[in-house]
Amino acid sequence: MLLILSSAFLLSQAFRTLAAIMAAPLAQDFGLSAQALGVFAGAFHFAFGALQLFMGIGIDLQGVRRTVLAAFPLAIVGAAMSALAPSFHWLLLGQVLIGIGCAPAFLVCTVFIARHFAPERFAAVSGAILGFGSVGMLLTGTPLAWLIEASSWRMGFWVLCALSVIAWCAIAMCVREPHVAAPAGARRETLGQAVRTFGGLLLLPHTLGIVALALVTYAAFVALRGLWLGPMLMQRHGFSLVASGNVALLMTLIAMFSPPLFGRLDPGPARRRRWIVGFTLLVAALFCAMGFAVNAMLDVALIIAVGFLSGYMVLQYPDVKGAYPAAVTGRAMALFTMAMFLGVALMQWLTGAIATYAQHLGVDPFMAVFLSIGALLAAGAAGFVWLPKPPVVPAGAAAQPAR
Repeated sequence: MLLILSSAFLLSQAFRTLAAIMAAPLAQDFGLSAQALGVFAGAFHFAFGALQLFMGIGIDLQGVRRTVLAAFPLAIVGAAMSALAPSFHWLLLGQVLIGIGCAPAFLVCTVFIARHFAPERFAAVSGAILGFGSVGMLLTGTPLAWLIEASSWRMGFWVLCALSVIAWCAIAMCVREPHVAAPAGARRETLGQAVRTFGGLLLLPHTLGIVALALVTYAAFVALRGLWLGPMLMQRHGFSLVASGNVALLMTLIAMFSPPLFGRLDPGPARRRRWIVGFTLLVAALFCAMGFAVNAMLDVALIIAVGFLSGYMVLQYPDVKGAYPAAVTGRAMALFTMAMFLGVALMQWLTGAIATYAQHLGVDPFMAVFLSIGALLAAGAAGFVWLPKPPVVPAGAAAQPAR
């Protein structure tokens, strides 16, 4: 059931990374600037992140199956609208609908894992699902580049639309949740109480540090794989669209195996946070090196290295899970996911604006973009270290939900 449930996540990975290959044809068809491309790439992630609060509440109150089946049809509608878009504004609206429809895609998987697998297996199973979901990014590498060159970028949206219909039908037919009876005398949580509980999570001191890092880690990876990889290789080194797709495909293949590896290497709560900070700073250094790269082979090597190290982000999930009570797992994961994808939207927009400004100054836009990403990663790591940390709960003690 988990693999079928994660098919929606697989397609959300494809939707969020298609800008890297579609950027050039979209810019040509609609006359888009680098900043406009950043807005296009960020529209999905802004909608995705903004809806996490409601998706988390929906999962806690209605379950994972009902939540994903209710939301995912919007991704299908958005993909069809994008394929038919007569203007850039219609394309943006399609991206927003896709983002809303995909909003619960990975969240339902993490909650399903938390509820149905032993705690010590959480990181490993989450890593395996992240690896499986990376198959969606494979679709937006060489296959999408070939499809665009053979037909058009619109056909890419039609193919993803059809695959989304198949995924929705599979989830509807195959995914079931066991009914869990409420304790005798327990009252069903209302929507208002659920919202207040979510707000209570925001008021906890250690939430700020978690959010500070969540805003930049995945955002950095998606900014490279989902937006700047193709334009950088084509404009800086003269790669063709298909050659850029080949590099994206290779990066994705490496990234597929990285989360399961890091999930199995999880050092446990005592050392996990040190690992997270160390790998974040290492990835920041790789982005800075990419800013100053002088040849194509070095850039490709750095891209592959970022893809491999991206798997360390799976360690953030057990860190978040352990920082909050089990009763609000759905909302805690929703808060974390919301921060991640709002961070992606902000980084897509910000790096697009930085690239446009750098061009006006006559500075290499890719150097400006990658140095900025490196600086943001370092700032997120600093916040994670210096801001308050989650309290240490003794074994067997029951933490109380925030209200």
